[in-house]
Amino acid sequence: MGGRKKINHVIETESGPWMAIPKDEIVPLARGEIEKINVSWKGKNLQLGQVDGIIALTRIKGKGKNASSAHSTLLLSLESEIPEVREAALKALPEVATQKSDELFDWLSVLLDDENVKVRQAASKCLSLSAPVFPSGVHVILQNELRSYNKQRMDAAWKGLNSLCETWPEVACDHLDSLFLEPKPIYRRKAANLLRKLLAKGGSVTWDLISWALDDEDVEVRRSAAKTLPSLARNESRLATIFAERAIIDSDNKVRLSAIKAIQALDKDHGRARELVLKGASSGDINIRRACIDMLPRLYSEEVLRGVAIDLLKNEKDENLRNELKEMTIDESLEGSESQKNKFLAPAPTVPKLDREVAEAHGIQVGLEQLPQIDNLSRQKNKIISETERLKNEKEKLQKTAQKSNPMYRSVSQDEIMGYEEDFFEDDYNDEF
Repeated sequence: MGGRKKINHVIETESGPWMAIPKDEIVPLARGEIEKINVSWKGKNLQLGQVDGIIALTRIKGKGKNASSAHSTLLLSLESEIPEVREAALKALPEVATQKSDELFDWLSVLLDDENVKVRQAASKCLSLSAPVFPSGVHVILQNELRSYNKQRMDAAWKGLNSLCETWPEVACDHLDSLFLEPKPIYRRKAANLLRKLLAKGGSVTWDLISWALDDEDVEVRRSAAKTLPSLARNESRLATIFAERAIIDSDNKVRLSAIKAIQALDKDHGRARELVLKGASSGDINIRRACIDMLPRLYSEEVLRGVAIDLLKNEKDENLRNELKEMTIDESLEGSESQKNKFLAPAPTVPKLDREVAEAHGIQVGLEQLPQIDNLSRQKNKIISETERLKNEKEKLQKTAQKSNPMYRSVSQDEIMGYEEDFFEDDYNDEF
């Protein structure tokens, strides 16, 4: 596996009265050297024995003497003839193994076939907890249990593999690789269901597994593999396009629909995506045709879309799809309704404010705005006037406006005030002299 990784999957044991056992008395109690010990747990006085001492071995941390002591005590417990002692030892095994794991997983393999049913159940649970933390230690055991004829044992192993996908995805891919070679479909189906979990961390190995699963003879396997394509399209568009091209011609409807979803997730300017959609629009499956036809307006300009729709109409038989395609062939600027045509018209130039005011003063409507009705204005004060009076009032308003711009008075000179004549002729001046 190329080196040791930091363990990032924490193993936690259940808390219980054994948490109250003094640390210096855990090993003697687990070995049976002390028969009973009195403790206080959650306000109760309890008496604990060897089984509690074995589970309490999980509290011994650190390297060296402490780890060796807990490890050797656990090995003795796994060899015990008492079923309850073996069961307790299996509960403590995953956490004790984080300190020292020598021979512990060998005993786990043995106890999976123990004669006692509770011991076997404890061993299966121990395997599911150990798999994500000790992938190499339980590799062979996990391989066998994944294919177990016993449902309880197989379910526990698959639970461990599910956790392994998060901590050691490359090891999980190795397990899936071998499972896809199994002749029984149940193993391949379970393996295909884990592909989505490995997609983010599994890398190129996961892509190979998806490719193989898309070619599987079992339809459930292909469906599970196809469900990974939309997620793959968002990160690896090139690979998703290749896989979608294969899936879109699959014999199963659900596989093809997953391929369409992957194409929808691709960039609309992706050239290959357009080709796949155009190919799907002519598919023999009406659901595929409908999905692809709905995508056409998003992929093509209006001019190109009309040409594509005209070509598809030549072979389309479904009435609803034909109506949808016919709508795409209409040029709204020429064949649309009045409101549709108006969308393509250039806006009218703005009327200057001064011209608008002059026109409105003469009762002329400008633009689309409605001028207030004269009758409505005349009734504002509950006064009804005749048409003659209305015209007279309008004339008076215009005269007043003209008077404001051209006043009817002028300035008087001082000579006029004093009574002097302003008329003066040059001939009169010459006659006097």
